[in-house]
Amino acid sequence: MNKFVFLIPLIPLIGFLINGLGRSVISKSFAGILGCGTVLVSFILSIILFLNVRNGHTGVEYLYNFISFESLHIPFAFQVDQLSVIFLLIITGVGFLIHIYSTAYMHGENPAAYARYFAYLNLFVFSMLLLVLGANYVIMFLGWEGVGLCSYLLIGYWFRNTEYNNAAKKAFVMNRIGDFGFLLAVFWMIRVFGTTDYVDVFAKASSAPVNVTVLTGITLLLLLGATGKSAQIPLYTWLPDAMAGPTPVSALIHAATMVTAGIYMIARSNILYTLAPTSQAIVAVVGLATAILAATIALKQNDIKKVLAYSTVSQLGYMFLGLGVGAYTASVFHVITHAFFKALLFLGAGSVIHAIPVILGGGQEQDIRTMGGLKKYMPVTHITFLLACLAIAGIPPFSGFFSKDEILISAYSRSPILYWIGLGGSLLTAFYMFRLYAMTFLGRYRGTAEQEHHLHESPPAMTMPLVILAILAVIGGFLGLPEIFAPDSNWLEHFLAPIFAGSEKISPAIPVAHNTEYILLAVTVVLVVICIVWAIGRFRNYSLKELEEKGLGKFLQNKWYVDELYDAIINRPLRAISGFLNSIVERSGIDGIVNGVGRFVNYSSRQLRLIQNGQVGAYILMMVVAVLFFFIIQLFLK
Repeated sequence: MNKFVFLIPLIPLIGFLINGLGRSVISKSFAGILGCGTVLVSFILSIILFLNVRNGHTGVEYLYNFISFESLHIPFAFQVDQLSVIFLLIITGVGFLIHIYSTAYMHGENPAAYARYFAYLNLFVFSMLLLVLGANYVIMFLGWEGVGLCSYLLIGYWFRNTEYNNAAKKAFVMNRIGDFGFLLAVFWMIRVFGTTDYVDVFAKASSAPVNVTVLTGITLLLLLGATGKSAQIPLYTWLPDAMAGPTPVSALIHAATMVTAGIYMIARSNILYTLAPTSQAIVAVVGLATAILAATIALKQNDIKKVLAYSTVSQLGYMFLGLGVGAYTASVFHVITHAFFKALLFLGAGSVIHAIPVILGGGQEQDIRTMGGLKKYMPVTHITFLLACLAIAGIPPFSGFFSKDEILISAYSRSPILYWIGLGGSLLTAFYMFRLYAMTFLGRYRGTAEQEHHLHESPPAMTMPLVILAILAVIGGFLGLPEIFAPDSNWLEHFLAPIFAGSEKISPAIPVAHNTEYILLAVTVVLVVICIVWAIGRFRNYSLKELEEKGLGKFLQNKWYVDELYDAIINRPLRAISGFLNSIVERSGIDGIVNGVGRFVNYSSRQLRLIQNGQVGAYILMMVVAVLFFFIIQLFLK
């Protein structure tokens, strides 16, 4: 039934090859149609696959034997089940909308660069599909590395800008740190289980007496990989800098898909984490700490994309919190809703950015302090952006309300402290998102009259994806209605139940009394509304004359000085050590010895050749000296 599954990643790969190899000869319209069309076909096939899985057709589709060495056999195979098809729909569905959006957003690029852009996007979609479809950790790792490469290429798409190149390198290097942990975990699995296949690894971990310390080590190494890809403490600083790439790239890679790879990997490995409670607790702590840290930083950022970047880091932290308290379905649910409203927010920001450069005569204006009053000039962008803000803030009945509160309620069942800290992060989210909304769309425009005259709405190719994503952001939460609203109607929980059944059996969910849950939800909504009203009242009439940040505000505006800290304790010492090794060890030591041998031989040869000077008198003199030398030796040896 699922034999066609290999076509889902293959078709975007074909699009990458055609656009990439033919970028110098194909037209912009053909490149756009091909780039969008390949992802659309994959989306249609993903829908068919989803229907098959819903009808019970799950399993592993083997293509060929990828690695075979003695007793180790690693097939190139795809895992077709409930979890993989959910992510397939997110990647291809949201990906298709972003491809459509890109055809208008990137219209100013020359044909070769335009085709290169869509080639990179198609390659990314292929890699992400490979990641979620792989039936073992080796195939997952291939896709894992592929999305890292594509992230580097797309962040540095405008490679003539040195700052953008530096951001791309930063993302690449920090992801490699996490990837190293992932790779070590794979080797350890091979050593312990003799396989990397999900089915075999999970079965052996559940049934065989595997040392808890070993499982903890493996899961912590996997967590290191997840912190890199999903931008968690301490490897999160690459994501805000990644905003150097085109805005659709930020929406696709750094909001809807790539950064959720770590969530997918831990959710896929749920049984291992359930059997290693220490690792699971660390996942929760790391996620909650990241959520709060990123939210505080977002409060004082003025770049529209940087605010959304730190918001992404924070929301990923909530997903980690859900994984850490065993609420695997809730985390996947938040992945789905986050893909809708965060992609919408980034594309809405791109719509704003797209309009303003026309006024300024070049460049991209992303500082929200110079915006304002865009509500009446960009009505579609405004209303869709507002709906996304309501969704991420957790206002019912928007999607973010259901998914985020399911995570918080699950956290409460494990520890009320986790809930209250998480609630604080939700209040910060509501405040900084509506600060962003108010400073961008409300009040008056803070530019010149001539600039204001040129403000305009984006073209249909950009607004259509905004409308579709807005609809999804509004209704997406009904995929997982809580029991208190509609008993036994949580479709997503029932659909994903086979994936998390083993973990649920080992560590069952702790129910929260309905009365308690009603109270917690009511308190959350009331406090969120207060924060929204406060933010709108404070920033709707923002003035450029307001004083610069000082004290705590400056500390948050400078992102807790984490980049400076990393530079002081990691970059500078490494550069100093590298300089010492280069100048002293390499040049004076190794090169000095090698070059010294060459210079010695050269000098000795020049001196020895003086012996053969062609003068007979000199030869006689040397002969006499030699005779005397041997005579003296003979004399003294006696």
